[in-house]
Amino acid sequence: MGSGSLPSTIPPALAGPLPRVPYKRIATEEAFGTVEIFDRYRAMLSSGGDLDPGFKSAMGYFLLHPSPRARTIAERLADVDARRIGDMDEAGIDLQLLSLTSPGVQVFDRETATALAADANDQLAAAIARHPARFAGLAAIAPQDPSHAAREIERGMTKLGLKGVIINSHTQGEYLDDPKFWPIFEAAEGLDAPIYLHPNTPSRAMIGPMLERGLDVAIFGFQVETSLHALSLIIAGVFDRFPKLTLVLGHLGEGLPYWMSRIDHMHGASVGSGRYANWKVLQRRPSDYLRENVYVTTSGMPWAPAIAFAQQVLGVDRVMYAMDYPYQYFVAEVAASDAIAGSLEDRTRFFQTNAEHVFKLA
Repeated sequence: MGSGSLPSTIPPALAGPLPRVPYKRIATEEAFGTVEIFDRYRAMLSSGGDLDPGFKSAMGYFLLHPSPRARTIAERLADVDARRIGDMDEAGIDLQLLSLTSPGVQVFDRETATALAADANDQLAAAIARHPARFAGLAAIAPQDPSHAAREIERGMTKLGLKGVIINSHTQGEYLDDPKFWPIFEAAEGLDAPIYLHPNTPSRAMIGPMLERGLDVAIFGFQVETSLHALSLIIAGVFDRFPKLTLVLGHLGEGLPYWMSRIDHMHGASVGSGRYANWKVLQRRPSDYLRENVYVTTSGMPWAPAIAFAQQVLGVDRVMYAMDYPYQYFVAEVAASDAIAGSLEDRTRFFQTNAEHVFKLA
């Protein structure tokens, strides 16, 4: 069975056998890691150097903590064969879209990061070749070298058969709204490669109060950090410059769908008054980009009211299922997601055809 106890949002009655369904269940935010990257993480953690506090908090726990939860998650991250497929079978997942776990290669120097990203992509492609009916994947890149990252996107999409790009949010405190990173967007748009902007722990500049309270990771800090990043891309005019770019956000949009009305109002008021000299006049409202350039997944959020709200404000064709394996692996959450109210057509979109469309899986 899945690790830990069931989230309180999953009704106990749904913890029984999974029902048969007439659609494929595709999970779209499912993490893996390589031995080489984990070995380097462990070396960093044992070095005693001035480590990023978020990295030390997150990876220090998952790779070094003796708790059964930490050990089990680390073991599952490294497995892209029998154990993972067994977990998928138990949970009724037909296909996982694999991506390099946060923080990926983004904590390393440029040369190390580019080499490890390419190696991770090669290993991912090999795993997909071994299990083509069960896995697809997203290409890791090193934003530290934007031009090389653009070339790795092309290699991943055209040579390795990967289905998009994973970026684990900020790179050592730098965000992709800086135009120096925009060759990444140019390459992704040109190759019709969706970018999955996955959380990272908050940067040094923002983590302090969260870390002191134990709120720096998935309970709160991930969402704050990634919603800041995604909204920064909108405000910077990324989608005006790259109108066909597709961004994917996990955790039902990292809170942004809930705030859309206020974001529109405050952005319009601030631009109109000239409050911030660096703010551009956008071609559309911020919420329009969220509805037209962004897709969201349910990773870690198997909660019917929140899913229904995201579908209502973004559209049923913009919301996809994800489990967030292995960090939140609960068999019963799949049944809970199956039970979401709606037509069979809408549930098929949610579990299967939206993902097939966005990531070209069909």
